[in-house]
Amino acid sequence: MPSVMGLLEERERAARQRVEALQAELREAEAAWERFVIARETVGEVLAEAHNGEDVPPVVVAGEGPVQVTAAVPGSVVPHWLEGLASTVLAPDYQRIMDVLAGARGTGGEAMDCRQLAAAIGLEPVPAKVERVRSKAKRLAARGWLSEERPGLFSVPAGRAGGS
Repeated sequence: MPSVMGLLEERERAARQRVEALQAELREAEAAWERFVIARETVGEVLAEAHNGEDVPPVVVAGEGPVQVTAAVPGSVVPHWLEGLASTVLAPDYQRIMDVLAGARGTGGEAMDCRQLAAAIGLEPVPAKVERVRSKAKRLAARGWLSEERPGLFSVPAGRAGGS
């Protein structure tokens, strides 16, 4: 029959091994996290240099402090709309859609369908191009930049026209 001290020593040894394994895993996770922070900061600096340091309001990343974002490049992710966030953080295609709808809001306040949007941004209103505009408009609506009054009918909500 094993002794009580022997059983305690065995459990202590198992607990120590678990702590050491968790500490190693924590060190690896912290190293990966630091690499992502450095990468995000580096990309921000590169974008700032590429766009002559043009400033836009800071973006708040979930669980972190404000991050200074410069003008977006083609193919960048559409962020969720936040108060004070300018449309310059959007990729050029998305900015054109926002500009056209903000202009429509300024002149008549009417929503536009995707065929009208495609023509207004200079695309031929053929199904493939209209569908591309529709997917971009839907993405903008899903992220809070636009409102979809009826299916396929988009407008800029009040207070978001004019670049903010």
